[in-house]
This record gives sequence, structure tokens and C-alpha cells, in this order.
Amino acid sequence: MADDVDGVLTGVGPRLRALRQQAGATLAELSASTGISVSTLSRLESGQRRPTLELLLPLARAHHVPLDELVGAPSAADPRVHPRPIRRNGMTMWPLTRRPGGLQAYRALIPPRATGGDRPELQTHEGYEWIYVLSGRLRLLLGTHDLVLAPGEVAEFDTHVPHWFGSAGDRDAEVLMLFGPQGERMHVRARPAGR
Repeated sequence: MADDVDGVLTGVGPRLRALRQQAGATLAELSASTGISVSTLSRLESGQRRPTLELLLPLARAHHVPLDELVGAPSAADPRVHPRPIRRNGMTMWPLTRRPGGLQAYRALIPPRATGGDRPELQTHEGYEWIYVLSGRLRLLLGTHDLVLAPGEVAEFDTHVPHWFGSAGDRDAEVLMLFGPQGERMHVRARPAGR
């Protein structure tokens, strides 16, 4: 651990010198803008003085760079999501968010007749849902409405309203779903299909 810290701190001096030279500033000019003495700046750049937070903060401001850039902090963890599929009622869902609680996003593939056949059972639960159809057709039963959504269409609803959805027709339906305890109002389609 101590070797890692020493390695990081050793790289600070050359980065400080490079930033100052890129800006075309002298040690005296940098001293005037940061309040750090010329001798301290010189020793920081040459590695003869160990950098401290009190010295690095004004230097980061003067160079208009984040503190991470001065110390060469490792980059953040890989932001890509590597979802593992969840299979439920014949439907396959890939979670697109990793955060527990709050808003959840899923990509779902719903095969024909996977979620209830001709007599689907409507459900209610806490939350709010937003569904966007990517491909295929999606049948949505929502309260007294019986809707068929085509690619590019969206539905949003309070999940306290009795609902069910499944593939409409003989092809898979692929959808994006956002589900959470609270939802942003997006695009609503609230008229039955065929009108």
C-alpha cells in the first residue's frame, strides 16, 4: 500500500511541471496566482517536496483541472453494465441498472403466450411502469383497456391499476421497461387498439 502511495506521489511533480509549461506560466506567475512560494513550487515539481492536499487544491484551481488529474488517480470502475438474464413466467429480462431501489431499467424478451395465455391474470403492486416496444407487438391489459402496442409505441401506468402484458401475435415482443416507486410522465397511449 505504501509503495502505491509513493508511486502516485512521485508522478505529481512531473504532471505539475507539464501543466505549468503547457500554460506558458513561470514559477513566479504560478506563485502569484496560488499563494504558494516559488521555492515550494520548484521543490514540488522536482519531487523534493511531498505534495499535500493544502498545496494541490490551489494548484488544481490554477490549472483548471480536477484534483484527480494532478495525482494521476486511477480511472473509475468500468461503467458498462454486464447484465445476467432473469427468466420469469417464460419471459427473459436483462437488468440495465445495478442500483438497488429507486428506478430500475430492463430489456425484456417476451415470447408468444409466455405470460398467461388467453386468460391472463391481472396484477397490482406498488410502483409505476413505463414500457417502450422495440420490436414485435405487445398486448397490454390495463384496467378496462385492452391495448396492442407496436414498435416505437410507449405506455406508462401506475401499477396499482390492474394490469398484464404479453406478446401479441406469433412473434417475440422486445421491450424496454422502466419501473420504480415513482415515475416521470413520458408518452401515454390510453386508447384501445382498433379505434
